[in-house]
Amino acid sequence: MVNKMIVANVLHRPIRTLVSVLAVAIEVGMVLIVVGMTTGMLNDGARRVGGVGADIMVQPPGASMFLGLTAAPMPIKLGDRLLEVPHVHYVAPILLQFNTTRGLNLIYGIDMQSFDKVSGGFVYFAGGPLAKPNDILVDDWYARANHITIGQTMNLLNHDFQVAGIVEHGKGARLFIPLETAEEMTVSNNKANLFFVKCTDPAYTDSVLQEFHKLLPGYQVLSVKEYMSMMTSSNLPALTAFVTTMISVAVAIGFLVIFLSMYTTITERTREIGILKSLGASKAYVINAILREAALLALVGIVAGMVGTLAGKKVITTAFPTLTVDLTTLWYVRAALLAMAGSLIGAFYPALRAAQLDPVDALAYE
Repeated sequence: MVNKMIVANVLHRPIRTLVSVLAVAIEVGMVLIVVGMTTGMLNDGARRVGGVGADIMVQPPGASMFLGLTAAPMPIKLGDRLLEVPHVHYVAPILLQFNTTRGLNLIYGIDMQSFDKVSGGFVYFAGGPLAKPNDILVDDWYARANHITIGQTMNLLNHDFQVAGIVEHGKGARLFIPLETAEEMTVSNNKANLFFVKCTDPAYTDSVLQEFHKLLPGYQVLSVKEYMSMMTSSNLPALTAFVTTMISVAVAIGFLVIFLSMYTTITERTREIGILKSLGASKAYVINAILREAALLALVGIVAGMVGTLAGKKVITTAFPTLTVDLTTLWYVRAALLAMAGSLIGAFYPALRAAQLDPVDALAYE
C-alpha cells in the first residue's frame, strides 16, 4: 500500500516532483563535472609529462607542482653538470611559459636536439621540426580544436609564429617553440626552469636522484613517476578546497529543494496523514512512507543526473577537444550516495513533523 501511495503522491504533484528531480540531477551533475574536470586536468598534465620519456625532473628551489608557475633562475649550463653524473644519458633544458590565447596552454621552449634525444623524437602528422626562430610545433589535439594548418601564422604572447609541424599529442606541452626564442621573449638568456633527464637505464633512476640531491641541495628533484603520483587534488590544498566547496554547494542545493518540497507536501497532505493515523498508522509508518517518497525522487534524479553528466561530457569534449573530463566509477557512487543522503536528511524533518501530527487536528485541517 505504501508503494502505491508514494507513486500516487508523486504523480499527483508533477511540478513539485519535476523540481525535486531536477535539483537532485543538478546536484549529481555538478559533483561529477567539477570532479571530472579537475581530475582530468591533473591526469592529463601528469600523462603528458610522463609522455616526454624522461626519468627525472629538475626544478629550482621552491618550484610549483604546476609547471610554468616558476621563474627561470637555473642556468642552462647546469645541464652540463647533470650530464657528468654517472648513468645520466641525456639532459633537455625547458623554458616554460603560460599562454592564455585560445585557452590556457603551456608552451615549451625547447632545444630540438636534446629534447628529441630525451623524448625519442616527435611523431609528425604534417610538416617537420623547428628550423627557424619563429617556428612553432602544435600537437594534433590543439590543431584540431583551433583549426590550425601547416604554414599558418599564430600570434602568441604578442609574437607571430609560423606553424612548422603538427605532432602527436602527449609529449609534455601542446605548443613548442625554439629555446632561444623563448629566452628572448622572457629576457632570460641562457636560463631554464626545468630539466628533463634521461638515464642510461631506468633502473639507475634512484641512484641518479641521490647524486642530484647531493649536487643540488635545495633544488626540487623528482622522478617522473613520483611527480605523476603527486598530481592529485589531495596533494594540492587549494584545489581540494575548491572541489570540496563546489560539492558542498551542490549537496546544499539538493538538500534545500527536497526539504522545501517535502515540507510543502506535508502541509498539503495534513488531512490525508490524519486519516492514516486515525486508521492506526504509527509514527514509524508515516516517517517511512515520506522518506521512501524522497528516496524515489532522489533515485530518479540520480539517474537523470548521471545521464546528463555523460551528455555534458560529450558536449564539453566536442566543443573543447583539449579538455579532458575523467569520470570514475568511484565518483559515480560517491555522487549517488551524497545525493541520496542529502535528500533523506532534507526529508527527515518534514517526515518527523508529519508523524507528530495529532489525528484529530489533522482531520479538522482545511
